[in-house]
Amino acid sequence: MNKKAIFANAAVVLGLSSVFSTEAFASTINEMENQKTTIQQEREELQGKISSANEEKKRLEKEQSSLSAQLERLKLAAKENEKKVTDTEDSIKQTTEKIDILQKDIDTLNEKLEERNQVLAQRAKALQEAGGSVDYVQVLLGSQSFSDFVDRSVAVSTIISADRDILKETKEMQDEVAQKQSSVKGKLKDLEAMKEELKGINEYLAEQKAEQETLAAQLNEKKSENAQQVASLTEQETDLSTQEQTLTDSIAAKKQREQEQKEAAEKAEQQVATASSQSIAEKAAPAQDNESTKATSKAIVEAPAAKSAPAASHSNVATVGNKWIGNSAYVFGGGRTQADINRGFFDCSSFVHWAYSQVGVELGPRGYVSTETLKHAGTQISASQMQPGDLVFFNTYKTDGHVGIYVGNGKFIGAQSKGVGIADMTQGYWKKKFNGRVVRI
Repeated sequence: MNKKAIFANAAVVLGLSSVFSTEAFASTINEMENQKTTIQQEREELQGKISSANEEKKRLEKEQSSLSAQLERLKLAAKENEKKVTDTEDSIKQTTEKIDILQKDIDTLNEKLEERNQVLAQRAKALQEAGGSVDYVQVLLGSQSFSDFVDRSVAVSTIISADRDILKETKEMQDEVAQKQSSVKGKLKDLEAMKEELKGINEYLAEQKAEQETLAAQLNEKKSENAQQVASLTEQETDLSTQEQTLTDSIAAKKQREQEQKEAAEKAEQQVATASSQSIAEKAAPAQDNESTKATSKAIVEAPAAKSAPAASHSNVATVGNKWIGNSAYVFGGGRTQADINRGFFDCSSFVHWAYSQVGVELGPRGYVSTETLKHAGTQISASQMQPGDLVFFNTYKTDGHVGIYVGNGKFIGAQSKGVGIADMTQGYWKKKFNGRVVRI
């Protein structure tokens, strides 16, 4: 390779070296490192939440064990109550049958007593007709009830022996009826008590079943919520892990390229130094070599100067607002103070103004930005020529009532009703509202 080529190549390499080692390139790596640090902090926070969620999972499992034991106890109690209900119903049935039999016996005794009463009445009548003692008849006929009649008859000392036996037997039958009546009343009382007990048992059984269902539902709800929380946190952590790895790979690649460029620059400097030494040594050579030396010197002088790094493309504005997705709110007239911006309060115009300010482009005073000022802020182009970073306008509550930033693939980012988000302008609501106005800043 001749000296002219050496000097030219060296100059080009040195020029490129100065481009890639500019502050802008170094800043890019620093920004990526900072972003990586932020992601690592977010991952640590998420890992802490995941750890807490797993602890909650353990607690729920322990609670599940306790609730399962309680449910098992309630099931056993329900079985016992059902058995008690069955036993009580059997007892009621048996008692009812006994009462029916007893009532038949009482009816029979009452019939016999009525027969005895008729016999005694006939005897008293016969005695009166036979000229019996008026006082004796009056005693018998003056009784107020059958019981009183019997008592009076027994008390009368003049009653003949046959009548006395009948009266005695009648008295015994009367006592038996009274005893059985008392027994029936007791049985009925017991039966009513058993009915109340059965009613209470059934109510308690229903309460127990409802409690079982409530406990089971609460347990399932808690387990479902915990599972969703763990899944969501794990998904977020995995996503951040992927982002961190991507940044790590990108940083490593950029550092490797920077190292390669640095080594190439050092090699070029050595070539320049070597060529310069040879040039000085050849000054004493024949005149024909002077022309070569002059040409080499001219090559050095005419080597291209180092160029500064190109300015950031406006297309970057299409992604700078992603940080606000899910972390902002639409406020009509918001986003025109730093306090609003710090809280993520934007309307469509202020969001566009903020996004362009992040890439070094000011679209007029922040406090007065509107869709009207923005549609005159650049050059209007055809919708078929849209590129990421262009402004797109929509007729909502008025003509050009809404504005967003085109991000590509038929979508735009802007401050909508739910806050900053990406929407599809090729279908549905936004397709109907897009008016074809596209402005390139």
